[in-house]
Amino acid sequence: MLLEAPFTEAKIRALKVGEMVEITGLIYTGRDAVHKYLYDGGKPPIDLTDSIIYHCGPVVVREKDRWVVKAAGPTTSAREEPYQGPLMERFKIRGVIGKGGMGPKTLAACAKVGAVYLHAIGGAAQVLAERVTAVEGVHLFEEFGSPEAIWEFRVERFPVVVTMDSHGRSLHDEVLRASQAALARLG
Repeated sequence: MLLEAPFTEAKIRALKVGEMVEITGLIYTGRDAVHKYLYDGGKPPIDLTDSIIYHCGPVVVREKDRWVVKAAGPTTSAREEPYQGPLMERFKIRGVIGKGGMGPKTLAACAKVGAVYLHAIGGAAQVLAERVTAVEGVHLFEEFGSPEAIWEFRVERFPVVVTMDSHGRSLHDEVLRASQAALARLG
């Protein structure tokens, strides 16, 4: 399924756990430093309304007069659990891309504001970088450095899977429960 910008609440609420999605449009990277900065009251340098945040510390190099993304793999999202839900609510963030899933606070925020968690494949940093067609800007670079900066990526058919939806489902929780039940049967 193709998910094209603008990433409206209606489009996001139509997504369900398990669906494969290809994102086309502008997304923003954000990791630990940015999440804490925003959580602590820092002003976002861009409008995050109806945005998708990518938990990614990309490898971006300057070639001639432009930035070029060499690697753009997801980072583990669980570190952002204390911040993500409140930030989704405050800034009306519609989606988060990462790996490993997130917890109950983020899942509750997804339902409340109409957002999703999108799982990107770890270990595919170069392949995912090929889906970044342009770097349209970088913010907080001086303050936090390259991997922690907010990068504006124009992406084309960026592949992800919906693993937490706005209807209260979490594939991560379902797999955990099924695994625990299987272990109990063995034990």
